[in-house]
Amino acid sequence: MAMLSVEEALARVLDGATALPAESVALKDALDRTLADDIASRRTQPPWDTSAMDGYAVRAGDVETVPVELRVVGSAPAGHSFNGRVGLNEAVRIFTGAPLPDGTDTVVIQEDTEREGDVVRVLESSGVGRYVRKRGLDFRRGDVLLNAGSRLGPRHIALAAAMNHAVLPVRCRPRVAVLATGDELVPPGKDPGPDSIIASNGYGMAGLVRRAGGTPIDLGIARDTRNSLSTAFTEAVESRADVLVTLGGASVGEHDIVQDVLQAHGLELGFWKIAMRPGKPLIFGRLGNMRVLGMPGNPVSSMVCGRLFMVPLIHALLGRRDPQTGETVARLGGDVGANDQRQDYLRARLSRDEAGGLVATPFARQDSSMLATLVRADAFVIRPPHAPPAQAGDPCRVLIMDF
Repeated sequence: MAMLSVEEALARVLDGATALPAESVALKDALDRTLADDIASRRTQPPWDTSAMDGYAVRAGDVETVPVELRVVGSAPAGHSFNGRVGLNEAVRIFTGAPLPDGTDTVVIQEDTEREGDVVRVLESSGVGRYVRKRGLDFRRGDVLLNAGSRLGPRHIALAAAMNHAVLPVRCRPRVAVLATGDELVPPGKDPGPDSIIASNGYGMAGLVRRAGGTPIDLGIARDTRNSLSTAFTEAVESRADVLVTLGGASVGEHDIVQDVLQAHGLELGFWKIAMRPGKPLIFGRLGNMRVLGMPGNPVSSMVCGRLFMVPLIHALLGRRDPQTGETVARLGGDVGANDQRQDYLRARLSRDEAGGLVATPFARQDSSMLATLVRADAFVIRPPHAPPAQAGDPCRVLIMDF
């Protein structure tokens, strides 16, 4: 099977990936969830003309010539309206957020007044509507202010609350089963033997799943045996996972049997091998209703593949609106050689030049096992297949490190 381009591989991964069903959650539990429906306001905000400052509600015509003395006929704290009507040369003591009393059309701030008993002396004039928030200034009942596919941050939740919604419809979180494979792997915290490697990929992949909006299901570590892998794949199906991610065993070695065992379980293979570096041996297919991504075992390779393919798939299953690619343009901070037929993702540090432009400097060593370099990086420099040599200062595409 010929190697696919990154773009073609992603298109196949996302083909037919539609949003999962919706569920209702309390507003307090909606942070980082994805809206399933457009949300319209149930109220007008503010629901009345309201004071924007502490001071006195008056008629603008009464304070056109100052200084002037007005009789204070009442008070209007927030939450307690003045129920009467304000007449000629009268004022109401008012506080921020209180409705403007009938008969008034402006507010004089308290700093511009002197008060003695029931008389207030106004020292500065105030035109009609000054320090008044008009009814519906922010939004009106029926206005659609939150759209389906939006990821709910704190500001969205605050707006939903102001719109008088206590419960919101959100997409069910995609369930992503994560399985590490390999006889050499031991969990963190254990005393590894001379031939052992600490399993790290599963933890990083679970983090990517959570950050993208999914729910990780930890299948642990499977050994390089058909029985161990088969048991894990059965568990993934029984857990009702929407996506299965395997880590390792996707290459062509004698012990790389993940694809064979998956096909024995009925995997419909979509593709295997992508023209990219790191991450060439990527498996994609379907096992019933479950999508399967077989990632390489090298830590950096698996994280890059997870970011490029798994994260967009989770976003598609959430019906995410206009997901950002994270790509931008910079200039190279160092020379790079000609590229072969595989698209490169070079770990790089970002900086700014004297003009404020973005500069991306790839690390000298790009081995796919080097996690520490991944953490030191700010971005990936994307080198297309067959790209000619490039020099410092040349433009380049970069993928901002967002995980």
